Amino acid sequence: MAAIETVSEQRCFGGVQGFYTHASEVCGGPMKFAVYLPPAAENGPVPVLWFLAGLTCTAETFTIKAGAQRLAAELGLALVMPDTSPRDTQIAGATGDWEFGEGAGFYLDATQAPWSARFRMYSYLVDELPRLVQERFPVDMGRQGIFGHSMGGHGALTLALRNPGRYRSLSAFAPIVAPAQVPWGQKAFPRYLGDDKKAWRRHDATALIEDGARFSGTILIDQGEADGFLVNQLQPQRFEAACEDAKQPLDLRMHAGYDHSYYFIQSFVEDHLRHHAKVLAA
Repeated sequence: MAAIETVSEQRCFGGVQGFYTHASEVCGGPMKFAVYLPPAAENGPVPVLWFLAGLTCTAETFTIKAGAQRLAAELGLALVMPDTSPRDTQIAGATGDWEFGEGAGFYLDATQAPWSARFRMYSYLVDELPRLVQERFPVDMGRQGIFGHSMGGHGALTLALRNPGRYRSLSAFAPIVAPAQVPWGQKAFPRYLGDDKKAWRRHDATALIEDGARFSGTILIDQGEADGFLVNQLQPQRFEAACEDAKQPLDLRMHAGYDHSYYFIQSFVEDHLRHHAKVLAA
């Protein structure tokens, strides 16, 4: 079993909220992640729900701000919250810009130097971290769901669409649905992936749907209409149109007055947990 160091563990709603670190071979350095185990995990493996956070966030952001543990305990769901990128990479330009580099890994494997040596979040989340979680924690890897926020919503959508059958349930809060078409992606993708826009399409949820990828169930997306990033960066109508053309089931819910913050996530996280629990309990 690979070495996982326990940073802290606290009792929470009858379960355990833990923070952990390990030496990642994929990302070439230490990585942090959080796990919430519900009380039901004491009796055997439970379904596992992955949450991918957004730009500037860490393994602590959703864990502390979303208030998800109470209902996860009730529903018997384990929650896994990885970091958004490797840290302390010592790569020039990896810090100082909140839209790129550390805290902004975009859940892809960079192909361009120097980023390709450390920024490999896709392989980390698809291969390395799931193996570690399965080895260490009582989770049922046959019942996985995934969701995320903003950049993490982008990650949840692309990981699920690129790995059919792995995740039974899928949702997102205010996701970047077409990064190849908006400033955030157009800033990050050339540096991580180079100038070949065909390579970008594998990390763009709208393009993946257009190119034939499908999710087996209904995708739930919640989006605030008062989100300051809605028009320039998020553009959910692009994904909605692609899903409609492809007959991909999508439940896109627009909410008047809500912005991009964790107050928005707190308001609808129960809906998302119940969405996942309904599928994962089947």
